[in-house]
Amino acid sequence: MARVVRSKAAEFLKHLFIWCMLFFAFVPLYLMVNISLKDNRQFARNPWFPEAPFHWENYLSGWKHIGGTVFNTTFVAVTATVLTMAVAVAGAFFFARYRMPGSKFLFGIFVILMMYPGVANMVPMFKLITALGLYNTHWALIVPAIAGGQAFNIFVLRNFIEDIPQDLFDAIEIDGGNVLHQIGYVVIPMSMPVIGTLGILCIIGQWNNFVSPLLYLRDSNLQTISVALLHLEGEYTKNWGQLMAGYTIASVPLVVLFIFCMKLFIRGLSSGAVKG
Repeated sequence: MARVVRSKAAEFLKHLFIWCMLFFAFVPLYLMVNISLKDNRQFARNPWFPEAPFHWENYLSGWKHIGGTVFNTTFVAVTATVLTMAVAVAGAFFFARYRMPGSKFLFGIFVILMMYPGVANMVPMFKLITALGLYNTHWALIVPAIAGGQAFNIFVLRNFIEDIPQDLFDAIEIDGGNVLHQIGYVVIPMSMPVIGTLGILCIIGQWNNFVSPLLYLRDSNLQTISVALLHLEGEYTKNWGQLMAGYTIASVPLVVLFIFCMKLFIRGLSSGAVKG
């Protein structure tokens, strides 16, 4: 009897902990949507609960300010993610399947790079971008993203590729296939869950990137959505409804992406939990 009571108590505490985590996760989202339908007076009077009349025009104003940057952000995020994952898969395949003098040392450097703060190379990166003629172009965001995302992605992918049976690669070689065939027909299909997970993380990082567009883009027609949201804030006053409407619009693509890719994301995380 005592064991049953302890089991029910543990089950109750587990569910209570989960509900608390869900509460803290969804309350900011609820407040963002709630405030986006209010004017400043309603927000000051009642910030927690919905209150009529609802100001749907806040979304029109928010879209007017950030709508033109959605395509720019999508182009940068998708291009950077695709190229980053392509280079990461090739690099991870090299470290997992080929042995040469100094390969372990080189991989150790990649591991050390994961601990290197990105803000520490802002000045040399700015000089490099300017010297390459990429300043004020979207490639000023894409190229550093490709280079900066390799350390963590190669570290994760290498473990998955090492666990792929060697017989599959030997079968490709017997059939006359080359390295590209091995990557296309073996590595990518069998590592798709973790590739999808890393891709989602990369897209989210590029979508929310704020510092790089602020540094490298001068023209307003090239700006991304994170910098455009900054312009929604007034110099002396803030229209909280329009500001939260803009943030809601900016978050919708990420929410839709995660909903459609949720199974792939969970498969990647669960696969990582059992990899040795």
